[in-house]
Amino acid sequence: MSTERLTRRDFLRWTTLTAVGVAAAACAKPAEPVAQPTTAPAQPTAAPAQPTAAPAKPTDTPAPVAKFSEAPALAEQVKAGKLPPVDERLPEDPRVVTPIEKVGKYGGEWRMGTLGTADNAIFTRNTWYEGMLRWNVEWTEVVPGVVKSWEVGADGKEFTWNLRKGMKWSDGAPFTAEDMAFWFEKLTNTELNPVFSKTLSTGSDPMQFTKIDDYTIKYTFKAPYGLLLQRMACPSSEWFSPKHYEKQFYPAYADKDALAAKVKAAGVDNWFQAYGAWIDPKLNPEQPVVYAWLGTSKLGDGTQWICQRNPYFYCVDTEGNQLPYIDRQVYAVAADAAAIGMMALAGELAYQDRHVATLANKPLFMENAQKIDIRFVDTQGSSMNACTIALNWTHKDPALRELIQNKDFRIALSVAINRQEIIDIIGLGIGEPWQWAPLRQSPLFNETLAKQYTEYDPAKANQLLDGIVPKKDAEGMRLRPDGQQLGFVMENSNINSDMLDMVVKYWKDVGIRCLNKLEDRSLLYERKRANECDIAIWGGDGGMDVILEPRWYFPYSEESNYAMDWVHWYTSAGKEGSEPIEPAKKQMELYDKLLITPDLEDQNDIMREILKIAEEQFWGIGLYVGGPGYAIVKNKFRNVPQKYWGSWLYPNPGPLNPCQFFWDA
Repeated sequence: MSTERLTRRDFLRWTTLTAVGVAAAACAKPAEPVAQPTTAPAQPTAAPAQPTAAPAKPTDTPAPVAKFSEAPALAEQVKAGKLPPVDERLPEDPRVVTPIEKVGKYGGEWRMGTLGTADNAIFTRNTWYEGMLRWNVEWTEVVPGVVKSWEVGADGKEFTWNLRKGMKWSDGAPFTAEDMAFWFEKLTNTELNPVFSKTLSTGSDPMQFTKIDDYTIKYTFKAPYGLLLQRMACPSSEWFSPKHYEKQFYPAYADKDALAAKVKAAGVDNWFQAYGAWIDPKLNPEQPVVYAWLGTSKLGDGTQWICQRNPYFYCVDTEGNQLPYIDRQVYAVAADAAAIGMMALAGELAYQDRHVATLANKPLFMENAQKIDIRFVDTQGSSMNACTIALNWTHKDPALRELIQNKDFRIALSVAINRQEIIDIIGLGIGEPWQWAPLRQSPLFNETLAKQYTEYDPAKANQLLDGIVPKKDAEGMRLRPDGQQLGFVMENSNINSDMLDMVVKYWKDVGIRCLNKLEDRSLLYERKRANECDIAIWGGDGGMDVILEPRWYFPYSEESNYAMDWVHWYTSAGKEGSEPIEPAKKQMELYDKLLITPDLEDQNDIMREILKIAEEQFWGIGLYVGGPGYAIVKNKFRNVPQKYWGSWLYPNPGPLNPCQFFWDA
């Protein structure tokens, strides 16, 4: 099959957000696609579209662009001889982006709030979503990003990628297949990556990489890889590196003495300990990128981080205007989310959802909307839960580990929670009690998994706990089987603390001590990675994107939170961590089987088996699934659709193409 995008017919075979398969039928090769609709903004309904048929060629292909234009500031630099002409800066076949509302105007800045260096997600969503492939606006198709097109072998084992001839890095250096070969060389370097990427393996067999010529590469797998294209449309699919720049940090190419000096200056013992910081664009403004905007300083050196227009950005609009329209992004660094909320209420932010779009904030924004000149747009989330309570199944304390692995203990904690009261107070009455389970709109919805143990029944909780930890201290709090005080710490960095305080109270009512501890996200990640947490708190991804994001349904990744030693065993092919119990091992085996299963319905069936085991095990506790979210947008900040998807795997607003946002002043 040869294609420059996944058509709807192939999409049924290759991808839904809940299951995918390898396309076997050939299709005609369409022209370069547009990643945006040509008329109205995207209007997601309750779930991502599940297409069943489509024409052989796309219907939204733009007319060829005959002439290119650029921002006035860049035109001045060209005139002064500081930049090559725009035709020489763009690839031969730039990606054409159709504006959501209309062709925009150049100029202005986009101001946002960030929590700083640990807030990588906001940069991924707003600046860094420029991988090899990307999602279209509607989240129904995979379309080209950095690559121009691809071809999939009939057996689903070979993927050939065609690059854009003449594309350049932000420093003007050519972007070629050598940059992808260098990325793969680093991927296989055991000092940088002791374990080969599971994402780029089928079973335990790693991907093979072949450079065919300067603008063509090939991936080869031992078995069909039904999820590859979808994985590559998700965040962190920049599977390329600027070799011309990074080779100064890499032992195979670097000057030995110069590299040794860099290592010493970084205060580490080995080059690979500093490599990540050296090539991080938010920490090193000299790092070449392919983004629409590039940083001008090191994040953390001041109260804001400015990203200016990339003169070599590879995208244009339908009239040939080089994107982005906006001159620069300005990230204002704040101490906490409350401070970012104050920026928004002061009218300082152009467009933002992350950190500010809470239910608690919305009445304040509505009351002040006219004063601060904003409108609201809706975000339809794919999340299955407002809060996941992940008890650590592989706790280092044997007594706590035994309690947590006792299903009746987990059931008791769950039924002790008054979810409806949480919904009424925290969710403003909008929501439904829910466990870790796909949403109703998903073809993989499992009602038992979703609703089990969500009833509020403190009497049942006490009865179960009396059979497990019957002894209490003078305050009526339960004691561990070894006679010590029983208590847990819930570690949280991004969930409403008032909601968790309510959970703490409900558990106290049945004799379980718990502390709600708010901490920096980087610390939480460090502690859970080291298997130090009692309970890790997070939001519940994977309500619609069930197969792509199975973190809550079995111990799949470090984002699963609840059995980190088992996760390390799984992701290292048994070289690290500890061996899981049989139900978890069975799920891991099933998921590995799913990854090499070419048929769509067979994949669905395998995932249902995984969910059935999750139902039986009851890995962790969910609270409720809420209503839609929102973003605040300045009224003159345009080309933002009125409704769009909200998810990490669809890293909103990245798939909307922020490069086509503009000020209609």
